[in-house]
Amino acid sequence: QVQLVESGGGLVQPGGSLRLSCAASGFTFDLYAIGWFRQAPGKEREGVSCILGTGAYTRYSDSVKGRFTISMDNAKKTVYLQMNSLKSEDTAVYFCATVDNLEVATMSPTGLWGQGTQVTVSS
Repeated sequence: QVQLVESGGGLVQPGGSLRLSCAASGFTFDLYAIGWFRQAPGKEREGVSCILGTGAYTRYSDSVKGRFTISMDNAKKTVYLQMNSLKSEDTAVYFCATVDNLEVATMSPTGLWGQGTQVTVSS
């Protein structure tokens, strides 16, 4: 079955950390670019980060640069998003998807994405 499955969300205090996982199955993982998006209630979807299937190319939005790190484990077919120094404005549903380009500001899902995982940053 071709799918992406996110996990790792939860409730964390401001300044805390979480690591999200995006597990792929059913397709040749390293031929694709994978992006992380987030969407908060009442707000538009926002591109957060992306990584090329080889892991050699990564990009971040200005809002998370320096705090989030994207990485991948090709053997496990999993992309990770390590989120540090979390802020209340990071609260959103995060989901991963195969994307059509490697510019975080303009990338769009190409049709394969997960169900999302909720991240809540609150004291």
